[in-house]
Amino acid sequence: MGKQITRRDFLKAGGQILAGGIFFSAVSMVIPRVAGSADGDIVNSKWQQTWAKQTWGFVVDTEKCIGCGMCVKACKEENGVPMDEEVFRTWVERYVMAAGGQTHIDSPNGGLDFNAITIDNAKKSFFVPKLCNQCDNPPCTKVCPVGATYKTGDGVVLVDGERCIGCRYCIQACPYGARFLHPQKKTADKCTWCYHRITKGLLPACVQVCPTGARIFANLQTPGNPVSRLLETKRVDVLKPALGTEPMVYYMGLDKVVV
Repeated sequence: MGKQITRRDFLKAGGQILAGGIFFSAVSMVIPRVAGSADGDIVNSKWQQTWAKQTWGFVVDTEKCIGCGMCVKACKEENGVPMDEEVFRTWVERYVMAAGGQTHIDSPNGGLDFNAITIDNAKKSFFVPKLCNQCDNPPCTKVCPVGATYKTGDGVVLVDGERCIGCRYCIQACPYGARFLHPQKKTADKCTWCYHRITKGLLPACVQVCPTGARIFANLQTPGNPVSRLLETKRVDVLKPALGTEPMVYYMGLDKVVV
């Protein structure tokens, strides 16, 4: 008697046939758009329509991040990401700008193992936390051949581990490098803003442990919430705005060299 074909095998086979075409079709939909103005008021006004319809809001203040790595550690512990593997739902990058104009970027062990700066002519350095941007126009959801990557009604992009076949198309489609293949589960994984926590009224683990308040999270539908106040009064930027993915993580104090 022949080997029985399971539902997962069937989906995986079909996914391999379909995913290639879906991937290139979806990525072509993420076409460059005009980047935001340098004027903070104009930029924020442009994005206000996007965040006004969202349930959750996330702001990162790069001027407050000290590169301690507590957020990275807390994220791994909270979400079952192996500590001994080079995979991260959130990570911290260090930018070191040299006197000659060069920019050096590192993120040893996702920001858990920063050492002293060894560049002799360094004139400026700062840290930039990164995570899934929960894009309003996410390319990852368009390329998944089995519908395992999807956007919830309240705007968070999740992965259904039971449906995911590990084809990696969503990982390739993310322009922010925010996805990875879980080394044990063999399915796509990513930051979910700790969806299991925020839907219970709790903060994401990384926000909860940040000692300087560099990460700010809130329900935007709550009157007077801290994120809405920042978005309305402070200059904010997003990563790679020209891609048209409409990221929902907003950065304060973001240097123009950050990629």
